[in-house]
Amino acid sequence: MGQSEWLLEQFKQREDLMRSIAYRMLGSINDTDDALQEAWFRLSRADVNGVENLDAWLTTVVGRVCLNMLRSRDRRREEPFGVHVPDPIVTAWDDHDPQAETLLAESVGLALMVVVETLPPAERLAYVLHDMFAVPFDEIGRMLGRSPAAARQLASRARRRVQGDTRVPDADLTTQREIVTAFFAAARDGDFNCLVSLLHPDITLIADGYPAREHDVLTLRGAQRVARASLVGARSGRELYPARVNGGPGAVIVENGTAVSVLGFTVVGDRIVEIDAISDRSRLVRLNLDDVITGNAQLANRVTVCCITCRHTGE
Repeated sequence: MGQSEWLLEQFKQREDLMRSIAYRMLGSINDTDDALQEAWFRLSRADVNGVENLDAWLTTVVGRVCLNMLRSRDRRREEPFGVHVPDPIVTAWDDHDPQAETLLAESVGLALMVVVETLPPAERLAYVLHDMFAVPFDEIGRMLGRSPAAARQLASRARRRVQGDTRVPDADLTTQREIVTAFFAAARDGDFNCLVSLLHPDITLIADGYPAREHDVLTLRGAQRVARASLVGARSGRELYPARVNGGPGAVIVENGTAVSVLGFTVVGDRIVEIDAISDRSRLVRLNLDDVITGNAQLANRVTVCCITCRHTGE
């Protein structure tokens, strides 16, 4: 086996780990692919004869590539100001996608990803690598050009932010799905009181890609506001295809065979505490939702339901 073939084999053996790191860092499927391509480019041109720990070497490379991409993203201001919903990992409810399961091997619900997206690049790197992948602070410090103590402080600051803003979903996924199914049924039936009873009083709805809003992001807070928006959207007559969204209950909303929205739900204490939605069609195309739509259609379990992000609510 030649050197190039050996390097490619080593890279493939570690690809799942690198992809998981890049996805958590970048929150973008396309950017994750780009980061891995850059990591392979660097490995293929590196002299690794003196590398004792290739796992650590590649983790460092991917971490630095992602850090550079985040900093470049900030400089170009490509991301909208304020809240941003990252690309979710979407699979049919009963499907087992090995790649998706690898990406979500650790708990990384969409609500958590939304909070991680708000962290500055250095804090995000320190938090993701240490708290999610147990990378030592001395290695993280070298990536950032800082001391291990400074890297520890960055991770601690990020951890406080994440723990303060993220609520841990219920462990019973079946119950979570039942709550979300009841939510859609109540919206379809126009039952305002039932909707409110299923929502936490301080629920947050974040709709990324929502039209007629500054920066294309709509944020609603409070059970009654979200319930009213849901009832307005229920008149759309679009179809719902149950799905797993970052491992939790969710749905793909479809019109004329085309996905127009993806919804992810966070359920805590048998109430929905957060709904994260993406309706930007250019982003939806990148999520490869055809399998979810086709699989649900074959199972004949689609239902006509609301799309809470598709109409102006007047809020």
